Amino acid sequence: QVQLVESGGGLVQAGGSLRLSCAASGKIFRINAMGWYRQAPGKQRELVAVVTSVGSTNYVDSVKGRFTISRDNAKNTVYLQMNSLKPEDTATYYCNANVDGIGWYGLERWGQGTQVTVSS
Repeated sequence: QVQLVESGGGLVQAGGSLRLSCAASGKIFRINAMGWYRQAPGKQRELVAVVTSVGSTNYVDSVKGRFTISRDNAKNTVYLQMNSLKPEDTATYYCNANVDGIGWYGLERWGQGTQVTVSS
């Protein structure tokens, strides 16, 4: 079993910052891409940022220049540093990881979600 545990959400005023963390645990041989998604009420889940196993990153246009995704492979952890937060960033944020084990490949796992609320 592979589990993802998120932390770091909360309530912040517009212009503020938060840092999300997501730690993977279990029978992991290798973690491929790791990413953060978000879902606001009444909207579809969207990809916010992704980082590959070699550190390449990609962001949705609305967060470019404000959010930074990074990972610590030794800790099987991915981070999302969110600066200059806006009310429209309010959503539940989900961690995602594509994981290889011994004898199996490409297992996709999701975290439980962490709420980010930005007040105006």
